[in-house]
Amino acid sequence: MKYFVLLFLFVSCSLFAEIDLVKVDKSENKMYLMEEGKVIKQYHVAFGANPKGHKKQEGDERTPEGMYVLDYKREDSSFYRAMHISYPNEKNIADAKKKGVSPGGFIMVHGQRNWFGWLSFITQRFNWTNGCIALSNSEIDEFMEMVKVGTPISIEW
Repeated sequence: MKYFVLLFLFVSCSLFAEIDLVKVDKSENKMYLMEEGKVIKQYHVAFGANPKGHKKQEGDERTPEGMYVLDYKREDSSFYRAMHISYPNEKNIADAKKKGVSPGGFIMVHGQRNWFGWLSFITQRFNWTNGCIALSNSEIDEFMEMVKVGTPISIEW
């Protein structure tokens, strides 16, 4: 009974936490949900196939680095649930324009490709996206429940 109460309190605190920052460490394949500087939840995540360095153009299979905002949710994507990252920002667009390339876009935190969620025990061991941040389907359910639209996201190497 004692362990059940402790588990209930832990789950309750996690579900009612006010996440004020999503912090991503690309070098460790980790995502942290933060509240007032404390880690509330941690996930192992997958990135694009070429994760090191900042996204510079469409098709480079990199996840952008810097400060962005999680600006809307999608329930109708090619992946099981998704939340959009506000990439590209004005600086990203200007940098790409100087190089004569497209900065890319539609960078999301998402679950597994539709109909393939059962493979997450394998896919989450590799960087397989085109620059997005992938979670398992059960993790994206939890993420979407805990993280509100408008939450800042910091992505660093």
